[in-house]
Amino acid sequence: MTGSEVPHAFRLAYVPGVTPAKWVRIWNERLPDVPLALAQVSSAEVFGVLRSGDADAGFVRLPVDRTDLSAIPLYTETTVVVVPKDHVVAAAEEVTTEDLADEVVWQPLDDTLDWEKLPGQPAIERPATTADAIELVAAGVGVLVVPQSLARLHHRKDLTYRPVSDAPTSRVALSWPQAEPTPDLVEEFIGIVRGRTVNSTRGRPQTPPQPKAKRKAPEKATGTGKGGGARRGTGAASGKAAGKNPRGGSGGSGGSGGAKGGKGGKPRRRP
Repeated sequence: MTGSEVPHAFRLAYVPGVTPAKWVRIWNERLPDVPLALAQVSSAEVFGVLRSGDADAGFVRLPVDRTDLSAIPLYTETTVVVVPKDHVVAAAEEVTTEDLADEVVWQPLDDTLDWEKLPGQPAIERPATTADAIELVAAGVGVLVVPQSLARLHHRKDLTYRPVSDAPTSRVALSWPQAEPTPDLVEEFIGIVRGRTVNSTRGRPQTPPQPKAKRKAPEKATGTGKGGGARRGTGAASGKAAGKNPRGGSGGSGGSGGAKGGKGGKPRRRP
């Protein structure tokens, strides 16, 4: 394969917390000749990456501006509160935002939750990132409410998390730049994410239907038409020659023909 024949890589961006391994594995099984390049991008930057063409598609968190981007919602994450293991919240199976009323609740600048009103006590500042907020919680200062995937991503042995039943949730979606028609590789990845089987033809360029071979017209049966009449005549003549041997003719077949003529038949009995 020459350099000009190397297929274009499919570039997939994803925000922290999303694990695209399952879809990447299916891609590699179905399109082994098309490399898939992964790039983790912050939630604040991922839409710019898609708009600039630096990624063909990306796993993002809703909402998505639909004026120039398309999106397919995939799933909704559970929201949890991250606390030290010896925190009182750790003794509960699930909490509400009211249970956090006396806590300093950090809201990092890359927060992905759409709060109408942040619970707990106001913090003196906003950490730059979720990772920075995790460090503050580990130091015993405040708590952090995040999607569960981010709590797992920043897991520490000295921290734990519990679901918050009435907190806003985060929805993950697959997004890509709007285009008509949608590029083939993007359609292929959409099919994988939506669970289409390998035999599905949707999104793939289909082979145009081939014209059916025309059946040859059956040849005219021998003996029809003018030509057939001539053939019948010839057959009749030969039949006469074979069945009734003219007088003076020769041949064994002529003998049998003579019997039908009368004189060559059996002799008559005398009365």
